[in-house]
Amino acid sequence: MLGALLPVYLLTTFVGTLARVDGDSMNDTLHTGDLLLLLKYPRWLRAAHLPTPYPRRGDLLIFKAPVDSPYSFETVWGVRHRPYNVKRALALAGDTVAIQDGRVVINGKVLAESYASEGFLRDQPALRVPPGKVWVMGDNRRLGSSLDSRVYGPVDLRDVAGVSNLRLWPRPGLVPR
Repeated sequence: MLGALLPVYLLTTFVGTLARVDGDSMNDTLHTGDLLLLLKYPRWLRAAHLPTPYPRRGDLLIFKAPVDSPYSFETVWGVRHRPYNVKRALALAGDTVAIQDGRVVINGKVLAESYASEGFLRDQPALRVPPGKVWVMGDNRRLGSSLDSRVYGPVDLRDVAGVSNLRLWPRPGLVPR
């Protein structure tokens, strides 16, 4: 029995697992209840200082909310709870990101975002993404629909559980990039 569980443990810890979407921040790309395949191996490659192709601009990342984000809270037992979030990686370490006239600008070029909903984006001055961090935003840009790097800044790559570009249910297929 134990021998049968070891491969399952190794696969779900180091290779991939399932993740369920909860919330509206990624509408219309993802909806509450969607089931995603979460690839964990890029995290382990990065931890071992080995090259990894992830994250790439446009990838969906699943990560622990930053400690100072509105998602993070202290439980009645005094433990800081940081739930997992799913957002899209828009700017990588070394990139400069700004929001101008309601559009995301990366390294001086307007980002083409066919996946993003129309919504209000308040202008933000240019910011260079520090090493080991990534700028993320939800696809749902309607006012108040996504708490993301616009609110809490770039996300630390150490908090990224993995990359998920494949939806398994209810509409199986690759998530648009």
